Amino acid sequence: MTDEGDRKRALSAEASEEPADKESAEENEVVGPVKDDEPPAKKRKALPYEKMYLEKLPCAEMYEKSYMHRDIITHVVCTKSNFVVTASSDGHVKFWKKQEEGIEFVKHFRAHLGKVMGMSASSDGLLLCTISDDKSLKVFDVINFDMINMFKLKYVPNQCEWIYRGGTATPAVACAEQSTAIIHIYDGRGSTAEVATLNSIHSSPIVFMEYNSVFDVVISADESGMVEYWSGAAKSYGFPKCVQFEHKIDTDLYEFAKHKTIPTNLRYSPDGKQFVTMARDRKVRVFWFLTGKLYRTYDESLDIFIQEQQLTPQLPNMEFGRRLAVEKELEKTPAFQLCNALFDESGYFIIYANMMGIKIVNVYTDKCVNVIGKEENVRFIQMALQQGAVNKKAVLTLEMEVSENPGLRKDTADPTLMCTGYKKNRFFLFSRRDPHDVKGGENERDVFNEKPSKEEQLAATQSNKTSRVSSLAVLHTTLGDIQVKLFPEYCAKTVENFCVHAKNGYYDEHIFHRVIKQFMIQTGDPTGTGTGGESIWGGEFEDEFHPTLKHDRPYTVSMANAGPNTNGSQFFITVVSTPWLDNKHTVFGRVVAGMDVAQQISEVKVNSKTDQPLDDIKIINITLK
Repeated sequence: MTDEGDRKRALSAEASEEPADKESAEENEVVGPVKDDEPPAKKRKALPYEKMYLEKLPCAEMYEKSYMHRDIITHVVCTKSNFVVTASSDGHVKFWKKQEEGIEFVKHFRAHLGKVMGMSASSDGLLLCTISDDKSLKVFDVINFDMINMFKLKYVPNQCEWIYRGGTATPAVACAEQSTAIIHIYDGRGSTAEVATLNSIHSSPIVFMEYNSVFDVVISADESGMVEYWSGAAKSYGFPKCVQFEHKIDTDLYEFAKHKTIPTNLRYSPDGKQFVTMARDRKVRVFWFLTGKLYRTYDESLDIFIQEQQLTPQLPNMEFGRRLAVEKELEKTPAFQLCNALFDESGYFIIYANMMGIKIVNVYTDKCVNVIGKEENVRFIQMALQQGAVNKKAVLTLEMEVSENPGLRKDTADPTLMCTGYKKNRFFLFSRRDPHDVKGGENERDVFNEKPSKEEQLAATQSNKTSRVSSLAVLHTTLGDIQVKLFPEYCAKTVENFCVHAKNGYYDEHIFHRVIKQFMIQTGDPTGTGTGGESIWGGEFEDEFHPTLKHDRPYTVSMANAGPNTNGSQFFITVVSTPWLDNKHTVFGRVVAGMDVAQQISEVKVNSKTDQPLDDIKIINITLK
């Protein structure tokens, strides 16, 4: 099996691959970007229709929205009925409804007086239960978002799980004791009387129970690392007959006990034929359900990351050290037990969080295909995924999904990954949209649906003190207006330099001194030669690169330079996608209106030797809004 470090290095190399004949800007005498003539080569995918599967997964590098609880959020569940339910350590439970884009708040319950210990949604998406150290179990009707039953327990519960198939008359719910190996079975809609008591399955306290509705089988594990299969009520909770083994010695289920570790979480693939586990040794394991055989192992131990950082640094050393300290702290807390891995709806990809972000791994090809959330200052813990269209009208086959037939228009899905964070009273939503691509942008992505703390109020007040910068600028040129959206939240110094120059009239009467058709238009040099200009501080200033601001689309506004950290006053506007300029020129804006003006400037006649227009095109002045 490929070593995890090799997979990371290969993915990093693929992401940063550039044509060999490309020259850096510092080798040119003229300040500005260099044109690339060779598009990157496309690589063949080993998994059929992999692109289609990936289009149904979140891909944004940063979370789109976050919502609050009053205390640290510990659990998040996504139901088959398109509801999202979150629970916090103070016993509060909130219901949210998935919309065509994002989610909407529905109802808030003060469900428990103590800490929420577990939460489970039924396989049909109709029922939800929560347990707490206040010795209570609460049952909710998900569709009507109402509490319909309460159980007062004689013990402190540790785990809960619905263990019935949809349509069953008795919705059975299993509840395990915290200090013993006993599992109690109740009728979720009935009285508090027990339906059954299971005390011979395990010999140590239970760490998880997970129901496979496809085969009507529960897999549970205990603190000694032992994993057990047992049937639902229809088979009297005995050993299942559907599996292809009789004794565990014929399986790899002793994997955890053999390595002296404890599995902490388990999730099934949609067809029920595979399951993925997380364990205290930080290894992610994928098993075949029917045989109990180990299929894949992904080592996410801290030693792997330390070695990788030493070989090919993924983060600045100070940031890596901070994250490493958080990981070591996390291992000592109950929150580590809540970390999970899950399958997507195709069953080909698993998703889990580590210290570098959230990994999406293709288990079919055994390759990491994406890492999201790497730039966020959050250690993500528990996740839930919603992929299907909210208002799906028809079931489409795989062939229909990938076809180009306009008569088979697919329902628009909004794949969303909901994540809790370590010591965070927020949960975070990753989608296919970056924060700055949606209405409100970065400034409104952290929704204050609860009263913020004093620290949050102070931070919000300080962040609003940006009097020297603006978020919108209009370049009034001799050929028309170009409206630019600026990004002070990502590159504050670059935007400040631009805005102060604009307010002072520095750019007035500057010509577009360098114009290259099908590439870009450049201005901002008071000498008009391409060699002048300085910053508002005098001289040059450093680059400000941000992962969400790339040259991945036309009409990107970026700083011209003569090499790393040589920014002055010159800037350019691209008229095509120019990805080879990423991490070489600071992107600080996007044209949102007047694209036709920028395009018109790029097509004027120029001097073939200097790329300067034969007829001067000037910036009359710049208005900030």
